[in-house]
Amino acid sequence: MSGRPNRNSKSEEHTKTIVVLPGDGIGPEVTSAAVSLLKDCAAETGRHFEFVEMPFGGNAIDRCGRPLPAETLQACSGADAVLLGAVGGPKWDGLPLDRRPESGLLALRRELGLFVNLRPIRVLTSLLGVSALRPELARGVDIEIVRELAGGIYFGEHSTEGANGSARATDVESYTAQEIERVALFAFDRATRRTNKLVSVDKANVLASSVLWRRVVTQLSANYPTVRLSHLYVDNTSLQLVVAPRQFDVIVTSNMFGDILSDGAAGVAGSLGLIPSMSWGLGPSLYEPIHGSAPSLAGRDVACPIGAISSAAMMLRESFGMELEAAAIESAVDRVLESGARTPDLATPRSTVVGCSGFAGRARESLHEQFSLHERYGWGV
Repeated sequence: MSGRPNRNSKSEEHTKTIVVLPGDGIGPEVTSAAVSLLKDCAAETGRHFEFVEMPFGGNAIDRCGRPLPAETLQACSGADAVLLGAVGGPKWDGLPLDRRPESGLLALRRELGLFVNLRPIRVLTSLLGVSALRPELARGVDIEIVRELAGGIYFGEHSTEGANGSARATDVESYTAQEIERVALFAFDRATRRTNKLVSVDKANVLASSVLWRRVVTQLSANYPTVRLSHLYVDNTSLQLVVAPRQFDVIVTSNMFGDILSDGAAGVAGSLGLIPSMSWGLGPSLYEPIHGSAPSLAGRDVACPIGAISSAAMMLRESFGMELEAAAIESAVDRVLESGARTPDLATPRSTVVGCSGFAGRARESLHEQFSLHERYGWGV
């Protein structure tokens, strides 16, 4: 199993079809920023991308009566990759769980056969000042959190019985050995591409599902003799991410633990708005920032688009094998940050505060500058 899948993309000479799901809240704003850089990148390099925008989440409920319309699923299934903004909001919180926008995301992951979520946590030197940690702790942090995505408590049985003071709610955490094995194989593969260090996170001192998790991961480690495997309880991991985050390289864990730990780790980087993700499996990969829809920010042009833009760069690298293009977009974002431009969530007293569209515009300018140099001097040797 490869950590850099290309099985769902066409040959590089062909047009790449990217289904865009803007979603809700700030989703359309950050997704528009990401798409604008993808279009510029294609224009500069001669790549061919076809963007197909489809309803999804709360806006799909309003337009089609359900969060994942059949036509949206069909488009995603036939795409080379999917780019998502964010879903959800208080407008739909009164709906039953199985009809809310988030249920559409769970269904999309299931229907596309996506069972791994990869979340890179990197601290940029230019953003050391906004990390929740002191610079000496945050500097150089570069972690990949591999989260199981299709099992566990999010996909277990949910039930509520009784009412008022006698009400009882139950959520079932359940894993099979096969579900654990396939995400662990992905994580071992990522570790071999990096520093051969893997930490598996569980709660095996309390949960039967975690006992099985630890057993399966340990058994698989015999096939990866170069990888140094260690196990940590999830509570200790949350502490270690705060006091000594540089000890981690690749972390593999369950659906719920990965969801919680990656959001906490985003504080080390400086903001939820910075973190991209890839959902990977049998079908086209899905790329999205890990932040929510932030309805209070929607329409104000203050959202941070870096997570969405970085997700687009991740798509180029992981699904299309376009390393140079991905690096160019990432470098463009870095250069804008180094210039002092910041969205409000990243601002310091010395920052130049810009909006979502303003940051995207500066990143596009930086991207064009880079490619003009490439045209003059070539792509390197």
